[in-house]
Amino acid sequence: MKKIEAIIRKSKFTEVRDALHAVEVNFFSYWDVTGIGNEKQGHVYRGISYSTSDIQRRYLSIVVNDDFVDRAVKAIIDAGATDRVGDGKIFILPVEDAIRIRTGEHGGTTLN
Repeated sequence: MKKIEAIIRKSKFTEVRDALHAVEVNFFSYWDVTGIGNEKQGHVYRGISYSTSDIQRRYLSIVVNDDFVDRAVKAIIDAGATDRVGDGKIFILPVEDAIRIRTGEHGGTTLN
């Protein structure tokens, strides 16, 4: 099992959510977040200067079995990319175990 943590533009959330559903990733958690990135220069939109760190973000936490990792990551990239600075990041971490609270069941079957 792997945990996929993705930080995406809030404006792209609906598209990313739908793309994940299309590849059968139907359960994940998300939060609205703000962060500071490496980008130092501002951008101008309609005459207003703004920093890319000020763009609203959404943090997704997704745990999947190993065979779903590539398709989930591809779905996030394809749906979340705008080809501009500030599109976000994806992190993939190993998950040692998962336990279904109701039954006490362990392992990857708890994700079904």
